[in-house]
Amino acid sequence: MISNHLQNGIDTARMVWSRLPDAEDGELDSVGLPKKNDSSVVESLDYEVIENFAYREEQERRGKWFVGYQVVFKWFVALLIGIGTGVAAIFINISVENFAGWKFSLTFAIIQKSYFAGFLVYLLINLALVFSSVYIITQFAPAAAGSGIPEIKGYLNGVDIHGILLLRTLIGKIFGSIGSVGGGLALGKEGPLVHTGACIASLLGQGGSTKYHLSSRWLQVFNNDRDRRDLVTCGCAAGVAAAFRAPVGGVLFALEEVTSWWRSHLMWRVFFTSAIVAVVVRTAMGWCKSGKCGHFGAGGFIIWDISDGQEDYSFAELLPMAVIGVIGGLLGALFNQLTLYLTYWRRNYLHKKGTRIKIIEVCIVSVITSAISFGLPLLRRCSPCPESDPNSGIVCPNPPGVYGNYVNFYCHNDKEYNDLATIFFNTQDDAIRNLFSAKTIHEYSAKSLLTFLAMFYTLAVVTFGTAVPAGQFVPGIMIGSTYGRLVGMFVVNFYKKLNIEEGTYALLGAASFLGGSMRMTVSLCVIMVEITNNLKFLPLIMLVLLISKAVGDAFNEGLYEEQARLKGIPLLESRPKYEMRNKTAKEACGNQKKVVSLPRVIKVADLVSILRSNTHNGFPVIDHTRSGETLVSGLMLRSHLLVLLQSKVDFQHIPLPSDSRGGSFPIRHTNNEFVKPVSSKGISLDDIQLSPDDLEMFIDLAPFLNPSPYIVYNIFRQLGLRHIFVVPRPSRVIGLVTRKDLLIEDNEDSTGVELQSSTRNRE
Repeated sequence: MISNHLQNGIDTARMVWSRLPDAEDGELDSVGLPKKNDSSVVESLDYEVIENFAYREEQERRGKWFVGYQVVFKWFVALLIGIGTGVAAIFINISVENFAGWKFSLTFAIIQKSYFAGFLVYLLINLALVFSSVYIITQFAPAAAGSGIPEIKGYLNGVDIHGILLLRTLIGKIFGSIGSVGGGLALGKEGPLVHTGACIASLLGQGGSTKYHLSSRWLQVFNNDRDRRDLVTCGCAAGVAAAFRAPVGGVLFALEEVTSWWRSHLMWRVFFTSAIVAVVVRTAMGWCKSGKCGHFGAGGFIIWDISDGQEDYSFAELLPMAVIGVIGGLLGALFNQLTLYLTYWRRNYLHKKGTRIKIIEVCIVSVITSAISFGLPLLRRCSPCPESDPNSGIVCPNPPGVYGNYVNFYCHNDKEYNDLATIFFNTQDDAIRNLFSAKTIHEYSAKSLLTFLAMFYTLAVVTFGTAVPAGQFVPGIMIGSTYGRLVGMFVVNFYKKLNIEEGTYALLGAASFLGGSMRMTVSLCVIMVEITNNLKFLPLIMLVLLISKAVGDAFNEGLYEEQARLKGIPLLESRPKYEMRNKTAKEACGNQKKVVSLPRVIKVADLVSILRSNTHNGFPVIDHTRSGETLVSGLMLRSHLLVLLQSKVDFQHIPLPSDSRGGSFPIRHTNNEFVKPVSSKGISLDDIQLSPDDLEMFIDLAPFLNPSPYIVYNIFRQLGLRHIFVVPRPSRVIGLVTRKDLLIEDNEDSTGVELQSSTRNRE
């Protein structure tokens, strides 16, 4: 009977494996990188509202009450984003903790009889979870691979990558994170939670998903990229708040790390969203304390309370703390460089061999990780339990996978513990709690900490960039707290003071590595204070963050900036590069071909011919006065032209302006018709069916063009100007400056994806 079930399982696995494609068939590869042969996956967003005649007419019809309704609705959607992100985080954490709890409970029960059988069960459970994650990513949601933070940062900077905010990406991110984190890989769920919050915000902002028939018309209020950008910013902050239970840290993370445009009223909505997340998460944790959530108990959400740790610090301790900052900067910069090289090699060589290779790669990494986390503690000799204070709450020993220090693993006596298993054969959250713990001096030997540091650092580098959802916050905290605790052991032995806690130095080490790798300062400082519940160490955290960031900046850019550049996401930094100081606007667009302009009234056949002959995204519209003088009327977007061609309601038989008889323009469209779905290609020219009679018709573009692409008030407010010239309307356009024209590559051999403006998106 057992052999028949085993044979059936093998046959099923072979059938599933045979159905896996050998080559790429999607728009994104399985690590979320845009394919080089598809120039349409990267497109600029139109954050400037198109205030054409149709838009102004619609605003006048709606009146002032609609403006107030929009403001109230934005707050309501912010509430929904907070609730949705909080619920998603709860689901992910409960699932991960229960999978990990069942895994360790079963393994611990089996190793009482046979360690080899326990290892096989442990390895197979991890492999099954990881395989489920990589299968979801490669077959269903390739854009859900990685942390997603570089892609979201690009979106908030003005670049939309196809697929990053879709419903299938959200589903793949949630279930893929459960498999990859529950499978014990050297990665975290915190980065993917940021992407999850952004997806939830984007879907709510556009009223759901029309592809899967999960949309609501009453939610379809936001019809421009600017409002959606603000909602995605709220989602990013909500993701951090849910991941770390740090609402203020979430607000500062959105401000410092991901968003490129920030306004005071956006600050309030972001803060409100993060507060809602905190309430939802704390409510769920209170409900789970009664044991209704299985293995999800004191662990789960990241918070390491060290308020009962070291009370004070002396001036002499500042030197070893500064050394921790230097180590963090060096190891963080090395981590960024190694992951950059490895991701480049994967993208250009390994992952070009097909989907099966990506699945095999992740499975091999899972097997190696399981073998190291289970096998290395077997080689470590156990230590006797220390004499502890009964009031300290510390129990020695503890079984594997149970919250607490001093894990008994492969020990001959009941009163012994394995210090390497305490951090290796455990969930990452519990391992970090053990490293941060106070009143546990001499729990770990220097040899065990060095072994763990070398192995986990290597695993984190190798795992980063595989085809699974992966965050780097928790692995960074693990790495930093390990060498921080090593320095703390040295300080304890050198200064011989009773009030020094090794866990304090582990906290500083975690902050230093994250600062050296991600190059965040203010937001990371607040997050570390919120998750440790100890305000006394704020100056020390600030010190190590400043040092580690300064050291890391001397070698390379931050982790997200490096990955964004490798993925070809064209970020415009806050400061232009030095080479642009002597460059004029005419020189910036000097290598372009002749600008393609459109007449105000154009024949449909001519318009279709122009759209087929180039891939530009923006076209200047030229009009003529009665005296024959040419004037630039404004800018017409390609997406709007396609909407007009598809609807056909504005076609006319005569080549005259539609307002030539006096009166206003006839408006037959609502503003929602011109809205392109987020992370979607929108309408294509090939999707439009035109008859020979249609091609002989004409269109008046005047009601739909943007007559003032640059609002004077916004220019004064955002740039801080004092004067601005008012000149007559120009007669011609000699060039168009696009995002690509403002990018100066440091490396000419960069293999990043060309922005769509170079071939398709002349804005």
